Amino acid sequence: MRAFIYQLDTWPNFSWKLDEFVSLLGEVRNLQGRLLGRMESLGFELRNEATLETLTLDVLKSTEIEDEFLNPDQVRSSIARRLGMEIADSIEADRNVDGMVEMMIDATYNCFNPLTSERLFDWHAALFPTGRSGMYKITVADWRKDSTGAMQVVSGAMGKEKVHFQAPDSSLVEAEINRFLDWFNEKEEIDLVVKAAIAHLWFVTIHPFDDGNGRISRALTDMLLAQSDKSTQRFYSMSAQIRIERKQYYDILEKTQKGNLDITEWIKWFLSCLINALNSTDTVLNRVLIKADFWNKHAKTGINERQKKLLNKILNGFDGKLTSSKWAKIAKCSKDTAIRDINDLINKNILQKEEAGGRSTNYELKLD
Repeated sequence: MRAFIYQLDTWPNFSWKLDEFVSLLGEVRNLQGRLLGRMESLGFELRNEATLETLTLDVLKSTEIEDEFLNPDQVRSSIARRLGMEIADSIEADRNVDGMVEMMIDATYNCFNPLTSERLFDWHAALFPTGRSGMYKITVADWRKDSTGAMQVVSGAMGKEKVHFQAPDSSLVEAEINRFLDWFNEKEEIDLVVKAAIAHLWFVTIHPFDDGNGRISRALTDMLLAQSDKSTQRFYSMSAQIRIERKQYYDILEKTQKGNLDITEWIKWFLSCLINALNSTDTVLNRVLIKADFWNKHAKTGINERQKKLLNKILNGFDGKLTSSKWAKIAKCSKDTAIRDINDLINKNILQKEEAGGRSTNYELKLD
């Protein structure tokens, strides 16, 4: 009995009804054009800062979809180093952070290079530098072997598992991937945004690796979206939006993989998610503009290195409430020194106490 689309005789001859999503595709193209036009007007430094913010978000959220949480400062520092950017308070990153960053940058900055098995193996090796996924040893930089049984996506307690998806047998993977790569590298007459939607579904359905398939499928999505933008710089994050819509993402994937080869509904969901990603870019861009405006305004203000470090953390999106204790911990100074730093910035009209009271005093930027 057939359960999944790859078991159909006509696999992988996908079909879709263009008239059902042509308006969504038009909206995507309009938003892409407006965003790229807006970025072109910003100038080199602000475009680089926007790219740094977007790639940091992309890496963090793509891993969070798989319930893996990376250190934001490590991710930001790793991306900045690879892009040749100097940032305040750069830190060393773990190997798995560097690996994820290397994959995402290669996918976007080398988006016009052919996709090959070797390139996929390089990405996979970068994701799993220790040869393990958590505690478990996995096959790295090679197709999965299914040595412990069929590759399945399951949920539920032991003995009551629900199989959401079972991937093609490992003996079929190489042939399936070769067919996928031939299609991916073709210069066919298909809109690249639609191609990104198909590639995402197709790759994750083959599920060629022991682990990391979701992260790699999202890197492939970014690769094709970069081609569609005709720009290697990224100013919006599809992964960040998928993270927000994670339940719908997994639901539509499962429904599509258990359906037929008419993938119209999957493409419609993908385009709607992409529209939301493009619209949410204003948040990232506004933060970049606020940060640039802040430092221009205070270019001649006396601010010490500890204060610069904490102010940049706030401007980059500080997680939680800022207290004098947190200031001391992050700046690696005494609480008395932290309080002096904070009071100095209050006197210079840069920080203010938050109006909402509590057990401890919290501080925030005083922005126009």
